[in-house]
Amino acid sequence: MQTTFTPEQLKDPGIARSNEILRSCVHCGFCTATCPTYQVLGDELDSPRGRIYLIKDMLENERKPDEKTVKHIDRCLSCLACMTTCPSGVHYMHLVDHARAYIEKNYDRPWSDRALRWLLARILPYPMRFRVALLGAKIGRPFAKWMPDVRLRAMLEMAPKTIPPVSRNDDPQTFPAKDKKMRVALMTGCAQKALNTDINDATIRLLTRLGAEVVVAEGAGCCGALTHHMGKEDESHATAAKNIRAWAKEMDGEGLDAIVINTSGCGTTVKDYGHMFRNDSLADDAARVSAIAMDVSELLMKLDLPAGEDKATKVAYHAACSLQHGQQIKTFPKDLLKKAGFTVLEPADSHLCCGSAGTYNLMQPEISKQLKDRKVRTLEALTPDIIAAGNIGCMMQIGGGTDVPIVHTVELLDWATGGPQPPALTAPGKREPQIPILR
Repeated sequence: MQTTFTPEQLKDPGIARSNEILRSCVHCGFCTATCPTYQVLGDELDSPRGRIYLIKDMLENERKPDEKTVKHIDRCLSCLACMTTCPSGVHYMHLVDHARAYIEKNYDRPWSDRALRWLLARILPYPMRFRVALLGAKIGRPFAKWMPDVRLRAMLEMAPKTIPPVSRNDDPQTFPAKDKKMRVALMTGCAQKALNTDINDATIRLLTRLGAEVVVAEGAGCCGALTHHMGKEDESHATAAKNIRAWAKEMDGEGLDAIVINTSGCGTTVKDYGHMFRNDSLADDAARVSAIAMDVSELLMKLDLPAGEDKATKVAYHAACSLQHGQQIKTFPKDLLKKAGFTVLEPADSHLCCGSAGTYNLMQPEISKQLKDRKVRTLEALTPDIIAAGNIGCMMQIGGGTDVPIVHTVELLDWATGGPQPPALTAPGKREPQIPILR
């Protein structure tokens, strides 16, 4: 794609990077075949190619974003399926992130949009605030159908029926390994700590059992993805900087072999810290952090996971977009589940998004619901005993539309290697799977 940025414009590192990305696009349109919003809406401007044209025009002309441009950029899930499909290697993620930051600085949103975005940015990254909000939403859930705003209705309807107690395993500390082979830092996250404490608990048990000493670093918290995808760069970078400093301190102290992340949406962002901070005083430490950041499935492939007996238990594996497209990790979770003895099944639309996408299901609930309904249909068509996923957002999204129990991949691997049965398998209101007792 030909661009006409001036030498003065190209002095801006963000513009220079966007120019590189725009010039790599050859208009082929392969991205439209795998774009969820294009499939649902059928509008060229709701495809990556269409959005690229809008972004190019806006940035080249230093144009104040208009309502049409913002609408179509806002509708992007950042599922990054287009990056998997693109034969030219267009790095759409960096381009749309830049566009969102530009819009955040130069577009005056309606007050309701500003209020919602402010609220989400002030609550979701903070576990205790989020717990209080979940309690309020739980109380207000019976009144959801009378809410005038579809987004407020979605927020109330998505509130979980139960809120788990705080897990002290999420506090800064070190968990010793059995037959220590390595030392790793576990990112405990933010929203996940409020929504589902079983995931971190299972991760710690599994990693220490397999020889990894696990440290929860003092000062580490939210990865910054939620605000980053809203274009709130100052907030997202401030949050990410805390993680970088906390993990760099561990690396410079007793050392780290990996930074382990069990929420793939966070993992995609942490692995991009090197880019996000490339012009910052933390650039070197950010690059070091990104270099050793791993999804938990990547680390487990390096450890000696015991082979399990065939359990005849059907697990439908949902591939989170941030894992299969954002991090290009496609087979590891399935390989691990198979090794543990599970029968692994995949839905027909495994490459497409479930509609969760961070805060997307709260800000674009109608499109999100269409994507969720389709994903649930294709998963249930497999008649699984369990649905497994590697991202809390996907788990909440899909779990809200099916009676099939949904658990994190790590919970199943922990169970198969001596840990407790995942509580979600016997949760009230869920269909109890027919599962033989694991060793």
